[in-house]
Amino acid sequence: MNVVITGSSTGIGRALTERLLARGDQVWGLARSDQSALCAQTPAFHASACDVADWLQVERAAAAVAADWPQVDALVTCAGLHGAVGRTMTADAGKWTATVRANLGGTFHAIRAFHGLLARSPRRAKIVCFSGGGATKARPGFSAYGVAKTGIVRLVETIAEEERGTALDINAVAPGAIATRLIDEVIALGAGVVGEAEYQGALKQRAQGAGSMARALDLVTWLLSSDSDGISGRLLSAPWDPWTQLAGQKEQLAKSDLYMLRRITPEDRGAKGPVS
Repeated sequence: MNVVITGSSTGIGRALTERLLARGDQVWGLARSDQSALCAQTPAFHASACDVADWLQVERAAAAVAADWPQVDALVTCAGLHGAVGRTMTADAGKWTATVRANLGGTFHAIRAFHGLLARSPRRAKIVCFSGGGATKARPGFSAYGVAKTGIVRLVETIAEEERGTALDINAVAPGAIATRLIDEVIALGAGVVGEAEYQGALKQRAQGAGSMARALDLVTWLLSSDSDGISGRLLSAPWDPWTQLAGQKEQLAKSDLYMLRRITPEDRGAKGPVS
């Protein structure tokens, strides 16, 4: 497979890059950091220096890929940052909006720029986007990040609906709390900024770490495979959802709103009044 990965220099993006290269895929990594060392070591790895928050940079990177590859079979958008952290009412407005732009805008930019190359794939093309903490419930202190990650899930659902009938699957992944640079950032900020619960959770996750990374990579690898063909527009949790069983339930899943963002009413919970 020809796979484009954003945020390929660190964290989940780097771990996924190494896994796919080890199994024989061609990988093109987009990151702000220098990746020339891996390019020199591994002929199957190509890289473009790129800030996904900047549309023109992503557009140039896509042009570079198109000049070398006839098609892209999969796109995985791993690039992300916590950005503005702290109480929303006292947040720096510029940093807050920049955080949304980097996470949500960066994901959209990559999808928009590489769609044409994905459409050329001889197999069913795959897009995997990363959601995360704050997408399905409030995460105090991380409103910009949570808003962006929620937006990514809705973007995935919308594109899946728009592209229904085409040879494209797009899904979002909630990787769980993994010991990456983002966890280190939470610890560095301290309990006074992120809150005691976030801080203690980050310390615990850094101590535990590696197992959940493997589970997240397993889910992404599965979503890139033909076993997941036809599953699209879903948010899947790597550590909690029974995604290994979904291959045999595709028809039922397509007719349901499972693993999607939805408003819940009292009637949905069997309640007769406005409050259950």
